[in-house]
Amino acid sequence: MKDATAVVPIARLPEEWALALSEWGERPYRARQIFQWIHKRGVLDPALMTDLGKPLRERLAQSGLEPPARVVHVYRSADGTRKLLLEMAEGARVECVIIPMTRAAGDALAPEEEEESEDGETAFDRERVTLCVSTQFGCAMGCAFCASGQAGLMRGLGAHEIVAQVILSRQYLEPHEDLRNLVFMGMGEPLHHYDQTARALRLLTHPDGGNMGPRRITVSTVGLVPGIRKLGADFEGKIGLAISLHAPNDATRDRIIPMNQRYPLQELLRALHEYPLPKRRRITIEYTLIAGINDSSAHASELVNVLRGLRVKVNLIPMNGIRNSELTAPDDQRVEAFRDQLVRAGLSCFLRTRRGDDVAAACGQLAMADELVSGRKLRVVPELTQ
Repeated sequence: MKDATAVVPIARLPEEWALALSEWGERPYRARQIFQWIHKRGVLDPALMTDLGKPLRERLAQSGLEPPARVVHVYRSADGTRKLLLEMAEGARVECVIIPMTRAAGDALAPEEEEESEDGETAFDRERVTLCVSTQFGCAMGCAFCASGQAGLMRGLGAHEIVAQVILSRQYLEPHEDLRNLVFMGMGEPLHHYDQTARALRLLTHPDGGNMGPRRITVSTVGLVPGIRKLGADFEGKIGLAISLHAPNDATRDRIIPMNQRYPLQELLRALHEYPLPKRRRITIEYTLIAGINDSSAHASELVNVLRGLRVKVNLIPMNGIRNSELTAPDDQRVEAFRDQLVRAGLSCFLRTRRGDDVAAACGQLAMADELVSGRKLRVVPELTQ
């Protein structure tokens, strides 16, 4: 285990808290108390941890236990979606999105919405929401249909900054809402910053903390094969996996997803076939439809062949408009024809309902526009190696 004191306090697991506290002469049971205050109750201010002694609370504050982010603005969509703009350290600003689940929208974002939930409820007994979190400030992937990567990658977010999005977002839920699903589909590529993403997953699913079921969490990737393999091995396939495929062949995929040149389609498909997928679970295939690029009947036929033999569901996403791009979505008739062709071929296929596009919160629209970074000069960091 790495030096517990080297881990940012909010990102410490209970055993790391126990090691850190032992150096202070504190009793071991305090570790669980502190962890529960942070991750079960969402309290990030030591002064409010009332069952701890005052000297310990003061030492926790001095050690750096404090909120790693603050909500700068909340953008409210007419459809109930809320986009939160959060400011992190060093001027980094990222966005996360609270998405109320409806029967129309839920098919795309709930990990396995047609199955009975872990607590015995069937879907939509209560008003559930999905939270879409960011893992990086910017993105190095450079996908042509996504605003997040237009300025490049500034830095990855620490596990404490990822978890803070969940903790802070709970404060903006309506009284009748219940945060049930979590998707790593916001700004950045989660597997490009694997260690921090994995730590965040362990914190979020820990039974002494938020205790979110792994099957309620989905991690999306453009296809970083080493990261897919590590995710499958580290979490035994229990974390939901979504693949931003968006094209059924290398020629088309190279045009819109530069990372395909490093991990071409056949290498990605091999990793998906080998992914340790539990029974009754499926990999989500995300496919953004772009007019004249990947939306033809021939593309649909190719996609059917590419996915043959995989347990998948396909989420079709008509492209949402982004700044500085001439790419557009196909017309409704073309979208429906593409979907119908996949369904006739036997694929489970859903059309992603556009949510929050009036506040630029829809898929592919999260960004760090110039006016959102306080006029600071941003330094683009080199692409991380895989």
